[in-house]
Amino acid sequence: MNRVAIVGGVRTPFVKAGTDFAELTALDLAKHSVISLINRYNLDAGSIDELIFSSVLLDPRHPNLAREIVLRTDLPKKIPAHFISNNCISGLVALNFLADGIKSGRIKAGIGGGVESMSLPALTVHPGLERTFIRLSRARSMGQRLALMSRIRPRQFVPRAPSPKEPSTGKTMGEHMEITAQALKIPREAQDLWALESHQKAANAQKEGIMGGESQLCNGVALDNIIRGGTTIEKLSSLRPVFDKGPNGTLTAGNSSPLTDGASAVCLMSQAEAEKQGREILAFIEGVEFSALSPNDGLLMAPALALPRLLMKHGLKVADVDLFEIHEAFAAQVLANLRAWQDGWAPAGVTDISALGDIPRQKININGGSVAIGHPFAATGGRLITSLANSLKRLNKKTGVISVCAAGGMAAAVLLKRP
Repeated sequence: MNRVAIVGGVRTPFVKAGTDFAELTALDLAKHSVISLINRYNLDAGSIDELIFSSVLLDPRHPNLAREIVLRTDLPKKIPAHFISNNCISGLVALNFLADGIKSGRIKAGIGGGVESMSLPALTVHPGLERTFIRLSRARSMGQRLALMSRIRPRQFVPRAPSPKEPSTGKTMGEHMEITAQALKIPREAQDLWALESHQKAANAQKEGIMGGESQLCNGVALDNIIRGGTTIEKLSSLRPVFDKGPNGTLTAGNSSPLTDGASAVCLMSQAEAEKQGREILAFIEGVEFSALSPNDGLLMAPALALPRLLMKHGLKVADVDLFEIHEAFAAQVLANLRAWQDGWAPAGVTDISALGDIPRQKININGGSVAIGHPFAATGGRLITSLANSLKRLNKKTGVISVCAAGGMAAAVLLKRP
């Protein structure tokens, strides 16, 4: 079986929604990340066999966003391109599809990634108005049209942004996490401290130029604009809870990942192809594990299943892993999963999970995490892959893992190893 090599990764700066990228569409950001990847690593676009791209906030004007990237850039039009969407693990799913293609020998090289424009989501209208317009298009007489138009109400014209609520439960991700945090007694103080450290580590990485080694100037913006190295525990503790405004609420804007615009792209090749082209292999993708559970068991607790399964399948213990990249949807989510990994946790009926033990903090998110850097849903997977591969190289480490939770009660875990 062909070994899957990471030969490059690039992202845009991650910026707060409504700021520097407010006028850029998801397609604009996606194109920029792909072209930046090709230029930075001097890739031969003609050798790219496939492109798989992802997004969570769907745009019906571009039902296959990936193919539009190919068609609206100078990439060879012969490149097949596929679009996927799977909440916050979308970018990792895209890269896994590429990796499977390489392992099977179907392709030798490909680009995968993800993008999110939270500033410019596709808006909808009231469902009743949608149905009326559809019926109007089918009406055959003026009388039918007038009857249908008489049903329209002014309030139905108010545009609707994508709903943040889980379709299956009616609760937002934050509301679900608040329930889990209170059930597991994850204290507010611990969440704020995690957020503080995330900002401090990200600010330090930005100061040292580490972030610049991963991102590419876009729309005149060179740096992530969410990182707050000067924040304090006092500032964070002064913020009011957002999802449960009662006395027990713990999740705030400060200890949650913010709405973010950005894109990321990663190039994968077979080991043989990378060596043939004389490319440096940053790391190999050695394993990927997906998991799922009922949202009512803890919407963002599926990493408690994915990561142990990944390590067990590869005969690894926590001590064998040099670096952990754990997506920070919320500080509480990381803390809840850390506790589950340490003590062992699984919903009813799951018996193949055992405790991993304590994961040393100094191994986790050494350059900060999503609370500080930002979280453009589908772009986060590519950021984590790129950051981990670069960190392993920079620190001369061998093994790293990624853990990402996702809406719908899903998760992904990825194992990287240096050559």
